[in-house]
Amino acid sequence: MSLRLERRLEPSRSAQYLVPVLSFAAALLFGAVILALAGANPWETYRAMAVGAFGGKYAISETLVKAIPLMLAGLGVSLAFRMLFWNIGAEGQLVMGGFAAAGVALFAPRYLPALPDWSLLPLMFVAAFVMGGLWGLIPALLKAYLKVNEIIVTLMMNYIAILWIEYLFYGPWKDPKGYGFPGSAPFPAAARLPRWPGTRVHLGLLFALVAAAILWLVLSRTKWGYEIRIIGENPRAARYAGINVIRNIILVMLISGGLAGLAGFGEVAGISYRLQKGLAVGYGFTAIIVAWLGRLHPWGILLVGVLLAGLLVGGDQIQITMGLPASVALIVQGAILFFVLGGALLTEYRVRWASAATSTGPARSGDTGGDRC
Repeated sequence: MSLRLERRLEPSRSAQYLVPVLSFAAALLFGAVILALAGANPWETYRAMAVGAFGGKYAISETLVKAIPLMLAGLGVSLAFRMLFWNIGAEGQLVMGGFAAAGVALFAPRYLPALPDWSLLPLMFVAAFVMGGLWGLIPALLKAYLKVNEIIVTLMMNYIAILWIEYLFYGPWKDPKGYGFPGSAPFPAAARLPRWPGTRVHLGLLFALVAAAILWLVLSRTKWGYEIRIIGENPRAARYAGINVIRNIILVMLISGGLAGLAGFGEVAGISYRLQKGLAVGYGFTAIIVAWLGRLHPWGILLVGVLLAGLLVGGDQIQITMGLPASVALIVQGAILFFVLGGALLTEYRVRWASAATSTGPARSGDTGGDRC
């Protein structure tokens, strides 16, 4: 007797909704055990995290601030993942989007003095999207034409982007009036995204909502969305059907990187108002978790983005109020990913006991043991 995984021909619709809920509950239970072993009260810790993330206007606004880059970058990587292009470079694409937006904000008013103030933010938006898209285009071209592994290329390009902006705000872009602190000069007022009154929630939230709506329409209602799904399910069949796989890889990675670039635009133009340390804090890597937990669905990604942002904000809160390390939230985050992805596996597959006779097939009468086709 042996255990084997067998793909379900028709996954249960009820299981697709019930399993993620049970997996989330199991993750919280696992996290409670870890907290108890660390000497903390699990109930009080979870309560403090929930209050810190959603327990008032300020808490909710800070959760949304962290959710914005997770949503945008998560939407970007989900588009690539749907086509089985493993874009692990959202962190670098986010950083390069922030770099491009900062370059426009700092130098456009100086070298283009006739430029009207109202045009500065749209130019920053376009620059961030284009730069993020170009940073995603490099691994796309290497994959499409030279068959270079995109996981390695996108991962390594993250470090190039991060070290590049560090060189800028420590060196040539460093603010001479910044008292030695690393960072560029502040952006002019016209280069700052509007905020919701009394909070730090900026216009990037609207960008994420619009991007999710557009992606949902494209993926579910257009021929191009159908082509992306076919390539992701069976690239050979896509080629046989006449779908241009190379063109789709390039277009998808341009948009994937562009969305991550917009996340960087939101961070520099909506939060810090300058290019400085703190732009690369792992949002691009967490966005991968967001995309998978959201099952690569645009609306699911928005929801999961808010929930994981709440975990991050709640982790900071328990560090302040309970003296626990903020890394507790990262442990819970990892447990959620592990259990939810494990539950998704059981949704698509069933575990079967197989005997030796079942796996090799019963001998048929008249079989003489000769050669078979």
